[in-house]
Amino acid sequence: MTIPAPEALRRNVGLLGVVMFGAGTAIGVSIFSVLQPAAEIAGSGLLIAIAISMAPMLLFATVYAWLASIAPTSGASYEWPRRFLSPVVGFAIAWLRIISNVGAIVILARVLTNYLSMVFPIAPTPVIVGILTLVFALNLIGVAVAARLQVILMLALIAVLALFVVSGVPLVSEARIGPLVTDGFGPIIAAVPLLISLFLGIESAVEIGDEVRSPERTIPLGIALAILLTALVYSAVAATALGLIGPQALAISKAPLLDAAIRPLGRLALPIIVGAATVSIVKAINATALIFSRSIYAMAAKHALPPALAAIHPRFGTPYRAVIACYLAALAGLLMPPSLIFLLLAINIPTMLKYIACSLCAARVAANDPDLASSSRLRIGRRTITLVSWSAVVAGIVIILAGIESDWRPYCLVVGWLAVGMVFYSLYSRQHIVVTPSGPRNAL
Repeated sequence: MTIPAPEALRRNVGLLGVVMFGAGTAIGVSIFSVLQPAAEIAGSGLLIAIAISMAPMLLFATVYAWLASIAPTSGASYEWPRRFLSPVVGFAIAWLRIISNVGAIVILARVLTNYLSMVFPIAPTPVIVGILTLVFALNLIGVAVAARLQVILMLALIAVLALFVVSGVPLVSEARIGPLVTDGFGPIIAAVPLLISLFLGIESAVEIGDEVRSPERTIPLGIALAILLTALVYSAVAATALGLIGPQALAISKAPLLDAAIRPLGRLALPIIVGAATVSIVKAINATALIFSRSIYAMAAKHALPPALAAIHPRFGTPYRAVIACYLAALAGLLMPPSLIFLLLAINIPTMLKYIACSLCAARVAANDPDLASSSRLRIGRRTITLVSWSAVVAGIVIILAGIESDWRPYCLVVGWLAVGMVFYSLYSRQHIVVTPSGPRNAL
């Protein structure tokens, strides 16, 4: 079984692009937001929680790398469940990602206003509406960010974080960090679902599989290097921040990295950290908006959503109705509770379900398609990948359940939204039964 790449797409992305695409998606946004709620839950134990959160991500990354080595394709997180499990599962995963995309956009906008408020007196909600309007307007008229610029911005961000660590290490105090375990491992485990967000997107290169040179080899290697780079950066930044101001100060800070950077950088901390946060977060909002609207467009183009959402603007050449629909969804997301814990879980639960679905895909391919499984460039046997896949499934379930202690409301939101999606799918699919020479067939 082979999955041909569309001829219209050019394979212009090499190993550096894959690493920057994965690490660039993960590094830079969560570190500006997740330290505060993680410190609130686990204190200095967040360092242990970061290490624990890497373990399941290594399992998920192995699954994604293996699948990419045998079936590289664009839109993989939707295509793999649809092809290897069922169209219903593919739809459910894509439908739940609507919540995660909305949650990501809202949390990014809120974190950005928190940092901007350190410089200017602003009214958060109007500013957020203005930012979202600008970003989606740019997406509507077809703004594209060059890959070379993305690499430059990524390297600039790493340079800022490196400056923070290098200047802060001489002032780090072990006494300020304190004991890593004070109230047992319960709070540490509860923080893991939040800290998973540090690594979300590390496998993003699989989504552009049709545009990567030698994807069967390049994507797995790129994912591995991206994980190493991301783990190094986050561990160093988190330990430095804790050593500079301690877990109690991190837990109540609206801009944790800024508060920590003031000690070693003084007055320079404000322009450096706020500037880095602004560039990183606006870039992430724009990227999320782009992926979000194209996901809705792809579903509509395949009749999983009303085809009207796949309309292309005659002048700009963009899926303008999908962009508008995503803009309205993002505005509706402002009605979500402003709690970072709520928003992070609303993002992470659908993402974990996506990882679980793709892990089940790998297990099914290993069990039912030995020819495809044996084509992998990775030297991983079918039994091994089956074990890794099921371990990833278990890890995903544990992570989802662990977050209930932090806030149960996002779980109700996800279950309710999935129920709405399944009702929609059932009603909509009945209206799209087509007749073929071999008999009736569901167009979805």
